[in-house]
Parts: sequence; structure tokens; C-alpha cells
Amino acid sequence: MPKITAETAAGQVAFEAETGRKLVLCLEDNGVDILHRCGGNARCTTCRVEILSGDPGEIGEAEKAILATKTDLNDHTRLSCQVRVQDDLHVNVINQASVKGIDAGGRPTEE
Repeated sequence: MPKITAETAAGQVAFEAETGRKLVLCLEDNGVDILHRCGGNARCTTCRVEILSGDPGEIGEAEKAILATKTDLNDHTRLSCQVRVQDDLHVNVINQASVKGIDAGGRPTEE
């Protein structure tokens, strides 16, 4: 099983994740209160993470299009709702409900 290491506002969280599962769900199910305001549909960019190491896989067209609308992102920014865990990943979680003071949003689907 791939190992996920997440840098969060509360410190580092590390856990094993099921191969092929959405990163956003892996993070949430392991105690990271990551924002996901659009329910995992690559429309809002609140679930973005910075990939510090590891291979997040290819970026899809929907993700590429929405990330192109933002000017404050780097080449290592991905939407955790679009990343399917295949490899060990070390990520920086950019938006957390506890930091922003808002509800995380509707839970993304497993599909």
C-alpha cells in the first residue's frame, strides 16, 4: 500500500492508502480536514495540494482547465479529488476547514 505523508496546519500526518483511491478521501479518512467545496468534481480548487514528492499520475483535462484559471499556483499543485493514489506521496495540504473557519463541503464520491 502506498504511504501518504501530509503536511497540515496541525503538523505532519502519515498513513497508508488504498491504491486507486482518491487522495482527498484518503486524507479526510485519516483526520485531515481538507476543503472540498464542489464535492470532488474538479470545479472549485479548494482541495488543492502541493506535491512535494512522489508521482500523482497524469493530470486530466478537467483538472488542467480549472487550475489554469488560477494565477497563484505552482507546477506541483494538483487537486486531491482528481489524484488517484498509485505511489507514495508527500503533500502539503493548502486549504483546511479548521484554518478557513468553514465547513469542509460535501464529501466527494468514491467513484
